[in-house]
Amino acid sequence: MSYPPQGWRDRAVLFECAGESLVGVVSVPEAEAEVGVLVIVGGPQYRAGSHRQFVVLARHLAARGVPCMRFDYRGMGDSTGPARDFESVDDDVDAAIGAFLRACPGLKQIVLWGLCDGASAACLYPAGKDPRVAAAVLLNPWVHTQAGEAKVFLKHYYLQRITDPSFWKKFGSGQVSLLKSLGSLFSFVRAAGRKAPADIPVEAANGRSGPFPERMAQGLASRKGPVAIFLSGRDYVAREFDDACKANAEWRKALDRSDLEITRFADADHTFSGPGEAQAVAEATHAWLRARALAR
Repeated sequence: MSYPPQGWRDRAVLFECAGESLVGVVSVPEAEAEVGVLVIVGGPQYRAGSHRQFVVLARHLAARGVPCMRFDYRGMGDSTGPARDFESVDDDVDAAIGAFLRACPGLKQIVLWGLCDGASAACLYPAGKDPRVAAAVLLNPWVHTQAGEAKVFLKHYYLQRITDPSFWKKFGSGQVSLLKSLGSLFSFVRAAGRKAPADIPVEAANGRSGPFPERMAQGLASRKGPVAIFLSGRDYVAREFDDACKANAEWRKALDRSDLEITRFADADHTFSGPGEAQAVAEATHAWLRARALAR
């Protein structure tokens, strides 16, 4: 049974994290709900997202009875404090979950939703130790390594170029520099041949042990609750994720679970910027939540 859209409202929230003031917006439906969606922003973005994607998502969900909160990390958007990267936002996410629960008293559990390194942050967050987290939706997770990027470009970019007749026409007419093309190709070949960070023991400066893609996989494997992964068809980040999952034992283990579902958007780019793509992601998110009994 499908439910028609209902009334909702956006509500600004201000909360603290380690002495700094963080700003968020909660899209609140008319009726109380037990499960809400917390958007973890990826990249140098603030709470609206690229082309207001997170606004579209939050309002779509709220209109269908699912509260949704989006917020700025410390040092981003309207939040105070020094800027930080996705590996250093566990405290921000923890504080945001608390603020979300206070803003919507009926809430009992939260679904983490993230794009790119927002998805990476969701994997790194110790959800297994936080009973408030019920599930996760991960879009084009960022598992970048220099070797992984090089392999993706060799496989998906250079192979396509050398099989494209228009490339050879440009080459024959002098529009393509042989030396520059070969130099670029060889640089990627060298990078692809380097040992991947996942094979090298690393002690991070922040005290975390091991490269972040490996820690992401371990975090995902250890958590409870269903997981959705949305992948774009026209995105090198998504292709690098696919390749990493095939080549890395930790990722194969993380994905080998019955409550994990992968959905592919064949024509979408990294941020789902095409006509109707942000809306399609919002609809797919709601459909997945309903299928997992996390929304009505």
